[in-house]
Formats: sequence, structure tokens, C-alpha cells
Amino acid sequence: MSLDTVVEDIREEARARAEEIRDEGEARAEEITSAAEADAEEIREQAEREAEREIEQLREQRLSSAKLEAKQKRLEARRDVLGEVRERVEEELASLPDDTREELTRELLDAASVEFEEGNDVKVYGRADDRELIESILEDYDGYEYAGEYDCLGGVVVEGEGSRLRVNNTFDSMLEDVWEDNLREISDRLFEQ
Repeated sequence: MSLDTVVEDIREEARARAEEIRDEGEARAEEITSAAEADAEEIREQAEREAEREIEQLREQRLSSAKLEAKQKRLEARRDVLGEVRERVEEELASLPDDTREELTRELLDAASVEFEEGNDVKVYGRADDRELIESILEDYDGYEYAGEYDCLGGVVVEGEGSRLRVNNTFDSMLEDVWEDNLREISDRLFEQ
């Protein structure tokens, strides 16, 4: 065996070993690449699931916010309409025909007068525009006198001179009682669905 043959055998063995190492390296690189691609795919899928979950949560939050905002706007609109209805009722009360105004004022004064003993001096207050009406009605009541203006839509405020008793029988107070007692029914009628 010659030296050239030995060198050639060593080279051949080195080439074979290099080829084997390269094949092992490529196989290992392919394994690592494949594992990395699988990990990347899993990470991508997880990121997509998380993104979809976040999108769904955000959509639900926005939908909920939009529903709440719409409900608030409906309530504001209802409140506005109820306010307009109340204003129209007040306008109607302020502009009642004279005979109706007199009849109601008498009834309210009669209802208040049961709280006072006969012979007591009683002061009666009313709307400025109703002064003459109230004074003419008071001619039928002993000890009652018109005492001045009261800011209201109509009716009377009656108080005993020496007592602490004061009866508010104004259209405003009656309207407030009726309004509060019937607000749900009024709202239901206005906003039937």
C-alpha cells in the first residue's frame, strides 16, 4: 500500500465523514426549521384566537355602550316630551275660561276653609290676575280677606292669621299631586310600544 493510497483513503474517509456530518446537519436543520415552523404556526393560531376574542369583547362592549347610549337618548327624549306636555297643561290651566276658573277657585277655597275654625281671621293669597275674582268670592266668607299675590297658575293659598296653618290649594300643587300620582300612566300612554 502506497502513501498515495493511504492519503486517498483518508481523504475518501474524510469526504464520507464530511458528507455524513453535512447530512446530519441538514437533517438537524430541517428538524429545527420544522419545529420552529410548527411553533410559529401555533403562536400564529393562538394570536389569531386571542385577536378574535378581543375583537368579540370589543364588539360586545361597543354594542353594549351603543345600547346604553340609545336608551339614555330615549329617556331624555321621553323626559323632554313629558316636560312639554306638563308645560302645555300649565298653559291650559293659566288660560282657563273665567267661569271655569271661578268654579275651581271656589272649590279649592271651600276645601281649604274646612281647616279653619269659624270666626278666625283668614288670609287668602292668589294669582295676581285673579285678585278681583278672589275678592268677589271672599265676599261669601266671614273673616276672610285677600292678602296679596302668590306666584301660581291659579287657586288659593289660605292661612290663619294667628295660626301656623297654611293650606296650599293652588292649581300648581294640585297639578303636582296629579302628575306625580299618574306619571307612569301618562308615560305609558304617550310612549305605548
